[in-house]
Amino acid sequence: MDLIPTEIKVNIEGDVPAAVSALGGSRGPMTSRRIWFAEERDSVAEGRLTLLDAGVIVRLRIGGNRDDLAVKLRPCTREQLVGRFSVPFEAEPFTYRIEEDWLGNRRVTAASLVHTHPSGALSDAVEPGADPALSVDAVQDQFLHACAPAVLLEELVALGPVRSTKTDDVPLDDLKVDLEAWSVTGLEFLEVSIRLKPKDGDDLATFMARAERKQRKLEDAVRVRGVALSEHADSKTRRVLTALAAAEQP
Repeated sequence: MDLIPTEIKVNIEGDVPAAVSALGGSRGPMTSRRIWFAEERDSVAEGRLTLLDAGVIVRLRIGGNRDDLAVKLRPCTREQLVGRFSVPFEAEPFTYRIEEDWLGNRRVTAASLVHTHPSGALSDAVEPGADPALSVDAVQDQFLHACAPAVLLEELVALGPVRSTKTDDVPLDDLKVDLEAWSVTGLEFLEVSIRLKPKDGDDLATFMARAERKQRKLEDAVRVRGVALSEHADSKTRRVLTALAAAEQP
């Protein structure tokens, strides 16, 4: 099976503006967006996150020079990614990506199919009472039907917005990192990430060793600047969705 890219992340919480400044992110151009996540309407009313618990994330991003809607499987296995979805592809307006997702000791495979839209095109999908499932494209439906056939996207509700500010390619020692701050319902996070691609001739052991070195470099580069890493085991997506769903309760 082919090697796939790895996204390596660390999460930071607390004084996010101070962390952004310490990591050099305040000097670069920033993109501001609003993010919503879609979940089953009836499940949210009962305090459950059915899609997330099934490993499915539906994300809508609005702002910048375009909107996008992503359907993501995380965690997933390479074996469940079948047919045209067994390999990454780009076919405007779609980008399909398969990668490893590393955060601390948590390492999972993720597959995401992103459909880009003109700016403002998804605004109606996140209005109160709207069903974001109606904005999921037929190709994204095919992706779920092929790779997660037990999951149906019906009667969804948009949870959000999460306020996102992102700066890409920030120099950090000999790394180039992306910084993305999230703020919602009393929670504030900063994610620092790098992407590592396999090189020609890499075998699994070589690539894994390089990824582990990069992970240590990233963690050390953040800590040496006086920024503490979050110790929460849950992903920021789960923590944010849990808070947003709780806010929907009467």
